This record gives sequence, C-alpha cells and structure tokens, in this order.
Amino acid sequence: QVQLVESGGGLVQPGGSLRLSCAASGSAFSSYNMGWYRQAPGKQREWVAAITSGGSTNYPDSVKDRFTISRDNAKNTVYLQMNSLKPEDTAVYYCRGSLVRAYWGQGTQVTVSS
Repeated sequence: QVQLVESGGGLVQPGGSLRLSCAASGSAFSSYNMGWYRQAPGKQREWVAAITSGGSTNYPDSVKDRFTISRDNAKNTVYLQMNSLKPEDTAVYYCRGSLVRAYWGQGTQVTVSS
C-alpha cells in the first residue's frame, strides 16, 4: 500500500512559477513510475508529466518546456516545477504512482490568475 500526499499548490499570477511536491509513504518508491495529472472544472483529468523508475521523463506538448518533473528517491518524493504559468494551467493537480497497480494522491489546487 502506498499513500501519496501532494503539496505546494496555491494562487500565482500569470507568468509565475510554482513547485509541487508529492511525498510517498511505503517502500519501493524508487521502483515506481510516477506522474502528474490535472483536472480543471468541467474537464477530464489529463496527464501533464511522467518520470520512470529509471529517470526518463515525458510531457505533452501543452506543458513541454514549461514544466519539469523530477524525483528524489532518498526522500520518496516527486516534484513538478511549473514555470511561465498560464490561466489555462488552473486545475487540481494529482500525483500518480504505478507499479503493479496505480495509486493517486488527493490533489492540490493551482490557480493562475491576476
């Protein structure tokens, strides 16, 4: 059983930056593939970043060159650095970990507004 807890969300102005964190409990964190997703009101949840157990990363075009996912296996934590934020980045951001099965965090709100 793995528990994921996101933090770091908040209100930021357009063009600003935020760093989200996702702390994982349990063992074998380094073996998990991790990802970040987001869900805006009235929209489906969408994938925004992924990092494999080996450290390979991938992003959709909508956030490529603005978002960076990283992990610190010693701290059982995955991060999402978000730069050049836009109002359309406003959403609840969720952390996901997968090995044999997938686990989700409870989400953290990110609001980009002036």
